[in-house]
Amino acid sequence: MSGAGFHVHGPHDHELEHAAQVSHGGHDSHSGMIAQIAVITAIIATVGALFAYQGGATQANAGLYKNNAAIKKTEASNQWNFFQAKSTKQSLAELARDLAPDDKKPIYQAKIERYEKEKNEIKLGAEKLELESTNWDKSSDEQMHQHHRWAQATTVLQVSIALAAIALLTKKRWLEYGMFALAAVGLLTGALAALHI
Repeated sequence: MSGAGFHVHGPHDHELEHAAQVSHGGHDSHSGMIAQIAVITAIIATVGALFAYQGGATQANAGLYKNNAAIKKTEASNQWNFFQAKSTKQSLAELARDLAPDDKKPIYQAKIERYEKEKNEIKLGAEKLELESTNWDKSSDEQMHQHHRWAQATTVLQVSIALAAIALLTKKRWLEYGMFALAAVGLLTGALAALHI
């Protein structure tokens, strides 16, 4: 009550004044904690979204590369079938040469030599396609490994954000520190993904 310049505070007046100061730019430790967690959570969420994008991109690449490997493997198989057909023709030409009269043997010998040359060219092409298939498979496996790293990083950052919400609700500093620790682990895992480790 106030009267003639004399004012006595009631027990709740001090708390009301303190709340008014905090809402008008004053600071207390809890409001500082809220602001800090809010900013850090926004940063973590942004980084997590980038990690999730990278995870999706590497997963798509892994599927594409695996598809390319299958295509090259099929092409190599076709070449090996062609090689086998030439081998069969060569065997028949050898048989025909051995059974043919002497004046016809040079004709069959020329066919045998042609089939041998064609087989060697086909073999080189088939081996090249198999190597390409193996390389695409390896690239796919590398992309899947990287995808798993991005997914791990994203998951840890999501848990960090959940821990931030719990820290805000419970006003527990140790939960805030846990959030920072998990965010650091998530960033480290993301760095490993970016470095292909």
